[in-house]
Amino acid sequence: MFRLPRSKLITKIIVFALIVYAGISLITLRGQIEAENNEVHDLRRAVVEQEIANSQLEYDILHHDTSAVRANIARNNLGLVPSGDGDIVLIEVDHGFDLEN
Repeated sequence: MFRLPRSKLITKIIVFALIVYAGISLITLRGQIEAENNEVHDLRRAVVEQEIANSQLEYDILHHDTSAVRANIARNNLGLVPSGDGDIVLIEVDHGFDLEN
């Protein structure tokens, strides 16, 4: 029967353990790389959305004196609507009275 010397057997066990460790490390790193790639994708999308918002704000600043921009600011930021044909204006009146007590 063929027997390996003790040093060769230990060397083979160490090499096998290193190969298993390297394989597990590669699998773990692959998952981390995919997670980081997803995060990069999300951050790039957030940058594009912020650039669009910044462009809209820059346009509003440059054209602040036009009636369309003023109407847009009044409608979106202040909750106001222009009163014109077909518009219904609802006015909420809160006098601070508590009717239940």
